[in-house]
Amino acid sequence: MEHLDHVPARRGLVIFLNGTSSSGKSSIAAELLRILDEPYFHLPVDAFHAMRSRTPVPPDQIATVLHRTWRGFHRAVAGMAAAGNNVVVDHVLSADWRLRDCLSLLVPQDVVLVKVHCSPEELERRERARGDRPPGLAAGQLERVHAHAVYDMECDTSDTTPRECAGRIKDFLRDRPSPTAFEQLRDGRDQQLL
Repeated sequence: MEHLDHVPARRGLVIFLNGTSSSGKSSIAAELLRILDEPYFHLPVDAFHAMRSRTPVPPDQIATVLHRTWRGFHRAVAGMAAAGNNVVVDHVLSADWRLRDCLSLLVPQDVVLVKVHCSPEELERRERARGDRPPGLAAGQLERVHAHAVYDMECDTSDTTPRECAGRIKDFLRDRPSPTAFEQLRDGRDQQLL
């Protein structure tokens, strides 16, 4: 392989899939990696939790460890995009600080924020079928995860396959509108601070 002394600078695009546990984000991300025309990295928050050692964490420190993991995850995503890599993010914005943190780190014009959702009944069915999530986890996240209410596009996985959702996202990328959802959310946050 040829040694590259200089790689052209660019910013990577971030396809940010936000939804509850079991809403279909990872399945859509897998399909996106198959059909997108450029290389993309799938960065799911669950992978960052899985990288943590199995050392027992005292109950009074669990919230701190999880908070640090999410903050590190956000910075890893921002770093990959800043280095020119395209990224598919798979996240659960069930706490307001997570969105604020992402808004402060990512270039808002380079983020496509996708609402991934399905009916509560389907979430419950998927949760039972997976068997690796506490019962009611997705239902508990439902109200908070989409509280910011601004998206570039949405995918209802109740009646749309992951492949169809990925195709819709790919089509959307060709002619992304401006301002993006992240630009609108950041502008709204800035106005609240004035």
